[in-house]
Amino acid sequence: MDRWPRIVVHADMDAFYAAVEQRDHPELRGKPVLIGPNSYRGVVLTASYEARPFGVGSAMPVAEARRRCPAAIMVPPNFDRYQTVSKQIMDIFADFSPSVEAISLDEAFLDMTGAEHLFGSPVEMGRKLKAAVFEATELHISVGISGTKYVAKVASAFDKPNGLTIVPQQDAVDWLAPLPVSRLWGVGRKTAPRLTALGLHTIGDVAAADEAFLRSHLGSAGIHFHELAHARDPRRVLRGRGASSIGSDRTLDQDVSTRQDILVHLRRSAERIARRMRAKDYVAGGIRVRLKTSQHELLTRQRHLSRPDDTAEAFLDVGRQLLDEFHHPGPFRLVGMAAFDLSWRTGPAQMDLFSDGATRQLETTIDDLIKRFGKGVVTRARDLGHPGTVSDSGIDLDFMDYRDGERVSRPDG
Repeated sequence: MDRWPRIVVHADMDAFYAAVEQRDHPELRGKPVLIGPNSYRGVVLTASYEARPFGVGSAMPVAEARRRCPAAIMVPPNFDRYQTVSKQIMDIFADFSPSVEAISLDEAFLDMTGAEHLFGSPVEMGRKLKAAVFEATELHISVGISGTKYVAKVASAFDKPNGLTIVPQQDAVDWLAPLPVSRLWGVGRKTAPRLTALGLHTIGDVAAADEAFLRSHLGSAGIHFHELAHARDPRRVLRGRGASSIGSDRTLDQDVSTRQDILVHLRRSAERIARRMRAKDYVAGGIRVRLKTSQHELLTRQRHLSRPDDTAEAFLDVGRQLLDEFHHPGPFRLVGMAAFDLSWRTGPAQMDLFSDGATRQLETTIDDLIKRFGKGVVTRARDLGHPGTVSDSGIDLDFMDYRDGERVSRPDG
């Protein structure tokens, strides 16, 4: 058996949210299922494989998905359940490799270099990984294995669902060549037409193109695509997963226009972000506010804090200032906030000697109440009677920041 110098595995759950719902609710099995808010204003998070032949997919507006697939069953997302199952799967991955890099709740990279003596050849590794996940969860995963993260990820999507694709590194360039340019990392709906306009339709076309030609038309992105087309990707699999930002976007069931109504939702996002950050012992160096108009135009503004902080009051303070920088009259269908430039609270940061700890003490007291009695135990009087949300960003991978109580990555990744 020839030993590979590097073995990178990409494992991707098949229609994860929908698969969990179909597993837990047998009456949904074999039927087209859409995971998302039961509102025409929302978007589809996941479509089961029974719904996909109708042209339905993630990020599609619910109204369009229901038009294409009238028989689809809408199921509201249960993020707490998905995170529990995700943790179970990531723990299984950790049994196969000490280097697991979670990318989202439903996919991860594993570095299994040198593990042949434990699990056999790469194809045997893939089979055993798939079997272990199915035995524990009754869920299928698709697995791609190669010598780089990029090729492994492309391979995992090659034979979905429940696929296993092995691409030895020496065969990777030839294997990639006939695939469309849309399979290059970084090529999206805007970039793909630019490449085809240059006569580059396949990854093989990009590999054969002159580097100077690519740079002149695409800049540094052209060289990046050329490297990927030659199956060159030096990025390592990083143990754990650190967050580069923590955010909370809220798609509203009614558009808002007034500053007062926008601030209601910004406060809710700030409080949720701050709770998560304190739980992870993070502080933020900056705040970003996002507004999406009724015409789906996304507007953003951001600003650094005067000092790192982890309180909702500090985040909302910056949010108020950023609202003055938006000149669009609205209305807005989404209001969101994100904290960025994260660092450990216990790290060597310069603290404000004159800061008042009363605000943080109040917020941590509320944290304790929520932890003990549940999320609905405390509600601000100013929030009563305000419109709710279709959905908010409730997904996180907090459990991947620690392994057996040990921090395994920096917050900034």
